[in-house]
Amino acid sequence: MRKSKTSRRWTALTIGLASITMVAACGGDDSSSSETPAPATAAPETTAADPRADWPEKLILGAVPSEESTALEESYSKLIQVLEEELGIEVEFFQATDYAGIIEAQIAGKVDIAQYGPFAYVIAKNNGADIFPIGAIVDGPDEEPGYQSYGIVKTGSDITDLEGFRGKKVCFVDPGSTSGYLYPSAGLLELGIDPEADVTPVFAGGHDASVISVNNGDCDAGFAFDAMVDSVLIEAGDIAEGDITTVWKSEVIAGSPLAMQNGLPESLKAEIIRLVLEVANRDQLLADGRCTSADDCGLTDENAWGWIVVEDSFYDGVRAVCEATKSAKCEG
Repeated sequence: MRKSKTSRRWTALTIGLASITMVAACGGDDSSSSETPAPATAAPETTAADPRADWPEKLILGAVPSEESTALEESYSKLIQVLEEELGIEVEFFQATDYAGIIEAQIAGKVDIAQYGPFAYVIAKNNGADIFPIGAIVDGPDEEPGYQSYGIVKTGSDITDLEGFRGKKVCFVDPGSTSGYLYPSAGLLELGIDPEADVTPVFAGGHDASVISVNNGDCDAGFAFDAMVDSVLIEAGDIAEGDITTVWKSEVIAGSPLAMQNGLPESLKAEIIRLVLEVANRDQLLADGRCTSADDCGLTDENAWGWIVVEDSFYDGVRAVCEATKSAKCEG
């Protein structure tokens, strides 16, 4: 997950799939827990003429943090506010601890709307989630939804390119991460480097953790999305400018989608799409008085402007990288 443009994982993959299956056994009612929430309950019966007659009483909105976030739900508060006020429906937040959690929750139909990374979205679709993208996250209304994966080292390292990762301890993010595993795997494979056998892989769990582990010397090299390296951790004071050197950049990756269940009532889906694309963005939130300043108006843990419309085919490039890497996680 991440920001657009300059800003937004073959044993490890099997482990990732196993974790997806295990999550299916979980359940919970705590809106901030990582357990799979209960499905939305049906609204009380109303007149047949009421277009909202088949709407549920509650929607579940889920996300995976791009870093070790203790305030993930708060970063979605503006979107939740818009949905609740405009739809008249309670929105419960589901914070997954990893990519597998959010994928399995939507496959099981227990999360109605979820913010994904592109690879996680493709995995979910390939494994039976009946979902479609509402839009992709962007930094501004005129920006293209896309970002890059960075291969990084501690400044001063003798590693100067991706070839230098061979035989090293390498930090990845998560087996379901687009910029933290899939695209890095493709880059390594192009050089004949097996991301399982030819490096010692470490799954850090978050993009921030991957960068910090490299900076601390816990990994010789690593991967993370562009903005985490270029700005997020520097602005947070977790690393200093110049601590990290980027030695490899991926091709541009399709921006991270907000995806919704196809099985929701048509009138509800249409209204949610309208609200996400037209109301839940920094400009409109400011105009509506839902924010007091631009600094108070970022969306998601990536402080984004909002979402712009994309089609499922927008993620065909990710599917092509799946095919190139022969990743088992890409298979349904």
